Amino acid sequence: MVVDSRDRVRAAAVKLFADKGFHGTGIRDLAQAAKLSSASLYHYMGTKEELLADIMRESLERLLAAAALATEGVEDPRLRLGKLVALHVITHASQPSETRVVDNEVHALSPAAKRTIVGLRDSYELLWSEVIDAGIAAGVFHTGQPAVTRLALLEMCSGVARWYSPRGTLTLDQLAAHYAELVMRALGCLDVGEQPDLKHCRTLVSQVWSVRI
Repeated sequence: MVVDSRDRVRAAAVKLFADKGFHGTGIRDLAQAAKLSSASLYHYMGTKEELLADIMRESLERLLAAAALATEGVEDPRLRLGKLVALHVITHASQPSETRVVDNEVHALSPAAKRTIVGLRDSYELLWSEVIDAGIAAGVFHTGQPAVTRLALLEMCSGVARWYSPRGTLTLDQLAAHYAELVMRALGCLDVGEQPDLKHCRTLVSQVWSVRI
């Protein structure tokens, strides 16, 4: 079936791009991993760059969708940021290959494709910027460098994609809760307020990625 073949191509591309990088992955590698001939591969993927851009776009759109659902109607910047942190950590821990592709392969895109992907990434990072600014204005967050702090926090949370294992000492919920605590400390927040509902965060990630976590 066409759908099955497209899914195989996408799954193969995600794994190969994450492990070997876009430029380190050849058409023959993709065809072999997807169990297709090199000649028929293009029928299911277009160009290799189009496949990369589609994977990145879909991943960022899913992350944005989960973040929007989690923070809808949440006024307290501490709870809003806690939910963003939990979603980010859970997503990167449970979907490490997809998120590594998004985080590491933007440079491989042509200028036109890069504009779309960077635009989506900027929209997501804006959610973090706005909540940090809101927390500073409310007097619950304290930093003289909000932009640099945001970048540092995102880098820290994204790093779980490189090392997290479900066989480790922490459950996914424990990991997300610990990172939320680290973020609050980094922002000088002495009273963390209401804690994010981690089960709900996991459910949102499961829904937008159509996976069981």
